[in-house]
Amino acid sequence: MSSKDYFFVGIQFLLFMLYLFEFDIIALDIPNFIRAIGLGLSLLGTIMLIIAILQLNKNLSPFPTPRVDGELIKTGLYKLIRHPIYSGILITMIGYSLKSESSWKLLVTLLLYALFHFKMRFEEKKLKEKFIEYEIYMKTTGRLLPKIGS
Repeated sequence: MSSKDYFFVGIQFLLFMLYLFEFDIIALDIPNFIRAIGLGLSLLGTIMLIIAILQLNKNLSPFPTPRVDGELIKTGLYKLIRHPIYSGILITMIGYSLKSESSWKLLVTLLLYALFHFKMRFEEKKLKEKFIEYEIYMKTTGRLLPKIGS
């Protein structure tokens, strides 16, 4: 593992820890129907996260550099989305932030999205180096959401 691997995972862990706290930055008054949608998103994201972890199976690693003995998974959720674990995390966190009317949690989720952006770019560079077919896979799947069209 490289220092970048540890950097990304360390910042990610820090952001997860910050998400657990609550600071009143901006008071949010979110309508009940949006809060209910937030709860639904949180549940959907959690289910997506669990399924993605199970489908990745022995290839799972917190680090962006792929495992030496890893395989490229292109079935299940990975047939539609290249990073469904990140998608599940973000959807869960956005949903819970809305449900709990937390501007702090929304801010931390936004910071996590920014981190994931750079982590995914690094991860995809490493995946292209390891798997010849990854370039084609990138053209047929979305990064965080399914690709629409083409």
